[in-house]
Amino acid sequence: MDNRPIVFLDSGIGGLPYCRNFVSRNPGEPVVYVADRAYFPYGERDREDLRGILRDLTGLLRAREDPKMLILACNTATVSALPFLREQFPRLPFVGTVPAVKPAVLGSKTRRVGVLGTRRTVDDPYIAELAARYGGGCSIVPVAAPELVDFVEYRYAGAGAEQRRRAVLPYVERFRSSGADAVVLGCTHFLFLLEEFREAAAPDIAVYDSVDGITRRVESLLDGEGRRAGTGAAAFRRFYVRRAGPPSPGPEGDSLRVWADEMGFEMENL
Repeated sequence: MDNRPIVFLDSGIGGLPYCRNFVSRNPGEPVVYVADRAYFPYGERDREDLRGILRDLTGLLRAREDPKMLILACNTATVSALPFLREQFPRLPFVGTVPAVKPAVLGSKTRRVGVLGTRRTVDDPYIAELAARYGGGCSIVPVAAPELVDFVEYRYAGAGAEQRRRAVLPYVERFRSSGADAVVLGCTHFLFLLEEFREAAAPDIAVYDSVDGITRRVESLLDGEGRRAGTGAAAFRRFYVRRAGPPSPGPEGDSLRVWADEMGFEMENL
């Protein structure tokens, strides 16, 4: 029995679909969500710079929350820093969110798979290594979409259905014209647009994500290592924001509050 919290960490709201999925299936577990807006977006940062940022933030969270597990709810953070963080904090279990390349290459018939993510993620050798390991001869079509990350982070909450549909169409058409029959959403932010991607990609392109797989992995570790919270524990929900400055006025400044309130999390600055 372990009543310490599980921490989900991202540079912004991108990790919320993973956090929300886990909480819905495990309502008795205490959870902390961290939006590192001070260094948003992670995908534009140098690998060594990002490792230092995540090392310092993890140290801060260990001192403040003493988590029993930390979920890197960000594909960029995972491919750039997961082994490094495990070396730096050997007693803290980490779970990374790896893009769902394996099921995509296994399911592709055209042997061309699109990967949509940040520049740091799509350029990382790990993506090509995954494709080679599970789908020999399968080509990866990498597309970086930093402007779509910004759209989700700052404008998604206030966008209408047509705006969301228009935001994904150019990427789907780019993959379609390349001959890809599978697309991996390789940035957690894009999961907010999962239904729009699936609608635009149907019927010839399958869209893959890793949300359920990550939840199952966390549950497996909790059960296997005896880290489940006790039945009488208070399942608190805390939403930390690390900012470079004061919140912006208007919808951009309110977007984090929208999601914290929707999920019933208490919001604090870190």
